[in-house]
Order: sequence, then C-alpha cells, then structure tokens
Amino acid sequence: MKELELKEKVIEIISNHKTGILASVEDNKPHCRYMTFYNEELTLYSPTKKDTEKIAEIEKNPYVSVLLGYEDKGQRDGYVELLGKASINENQSLKDRLWEESFKKWFDGPHDPNYVFLEIQPQTVRLLNLEGEPPQELSLK
Repeated sequence: MKELELKEKVIEIISNHKTGILASVEDNKPHCRYMTFYNEELTLYSPTKKDTEKIAEIEKNPYVSVLLGYEDKGQRDGYVELLGKASINENQSLKDRLWEESFKKWFDGPHDPNYVFLEIQPQTVRLLNLEGEPPQELSLK
C-alpha cells in the first residue's frame, strides 16, 4: 500500500471509530481504559477530567498507546495502533468545538475548569489486520 493511501486508510479508521483503548503507564505497568477519541488528521484528542489518575500518569510518563477500530469478529477488521506522546490541552476553542451535550454527565459545561483534553501526537502508527494483509507502518517524517 502506498504511503498516501495508507495515511488515508488510517485517518478513515480513526475518524469512524470514536471509542478505543488508551494505555498509559502506572507504576511501570500498563494501565488501559476505554476512551472517546476525536481527530484532526493523525492527532487524537480525548476528553477527560483534569483530576483523574490518567492525568497524573501522563504527567509522570507522557507516552501512550491507542487502539481504534476492530469491531467485527476480527476476521477482516482493520484497526490502528498509535503510539504517541500525550499532553494536556486546555484550549477553550478546542473545548467549545468538541463539546457534546452528553458530556454534561461529567462536566458543568464547556467552560468547566475540570474539562480538558488529552492531545496525543503520534510517533508511530500501524495499520493491522486489514483484509488479512501484514501490518503496515505509516512513516511520520
């Protein structure tokens, strides 16, 4: 698969699969949880509370892994494994733009100071299990 085609397929998968797994590091061990993800190209954003343990984990070690896709029986589902560096993004325009009414379960509104995003800048992106093809890595030069 050509590089541009691979990037387009990765973006298609991460754009169409909002629920995925975020793995961070806690006491030198993996700590996984389901999260909601939004993307701009390959950069991922995940809403979270500022006072959660994942924020503390990322402040100690910002390297994370994200899995998105793989919803069928696993036979031919392509999925994306993204390894990257996470940071806390409190940009109000991002918070306003990505705000959803369903967030009211956790936040008072888009101006809630506890409402932040994890921003994940990819360092390695792999497309796996696509129609039985071998894993393919996207060059991020």
